[in-house]
Amino acid sequence: MRLELIVAVAAAAVATLIVVIGDRLRPASWRHKSDEGAGELVLDLIKTFFIAVVAFVVVVCWQQFEDAHDHTVNEAAALVDVYWDTHSMPAPENQQIPALVSEYTHQVVTQEWPMMNQHGRMSPAAQTTFDTLRGAVTAVNSTDPTVADLRSRAMDRLEEAAQARQDRTLDLTSAIPRFLYVVLIFGTVLLMLYPVLSGVRVSWRSLVMTALLGVVVGSALLQVYNLERPFTGSIVVSRDAFDNALSRYQQISADQLAAAP
Repeated sequence: MRLELIVAVAAAAVATLIVVIGDRLRPASWRHKSDEGAGELVLDLIKTFFIAVVAFVVVVCWQQFEDAHDHTVNEAAALVDVYWDTHSMPAPENQQIPALVSEYTHQVVTQEWPMMNQHGRMSPAAQTTFDTLRGAVTAVNSTDPTVADLRSRAMDRLEEAAQARQDRTLDLTSAIPRFLYVVLIFGTVLLMLYPVLSGVRVSWRSLVMTALLGVVVGSALLQVYNLERPFTGSIVVSRDAFDNALSRYQQISADQLAAAP
């Protein structure tokens, strides 16, 4: 922060020095009779600065949101594959392990998702079920090559699900860098103070335009805030991937039952 302050002060000093020296060197015919030109230049600069900062912050937040969505989809897809592979194992694993997969998914949908949205944390019960699931797959021991292959594939997909769950945990607390917030607030303050600093005459028209400016700026900041936390607030990552996984479990079980002799 100290370096940023030094650079800002140095840049202000250089800009002021350029204006003073340039004023002495330029022809008198180039000079304006008032400082309105400087005010317009500053306004254009402030608007460009604010728009650029907001655009950059929104891109960062949207990328975080998309990453969180992808982690959710990857976790659900991996669970469906585990359910499929372990459902083809011999008894009792073909009943025990798919039941744990289904239980974990139900807990994510009914317990963990509301907990993430309202309290900003993961469900310990869902984590316990997931650990039990991994233990059950690890404990499968068979000399049958087919079963061994199914176990190996299920373990690989469980590792992918575990990584996606860990990523989801990190997404839950992800936030844009603090310095971006500082820059965004700085640009907002400059933009809101400009009517005062530029000497705008107070009238109904100027008040209405200032109010509209406040609405636009406030709405932009609100959307930045909503996008920053992908699992809390009014704009959240959908749980559709897990809902679809639950539907897929039922279909797999029905197909296996229909194919049984």
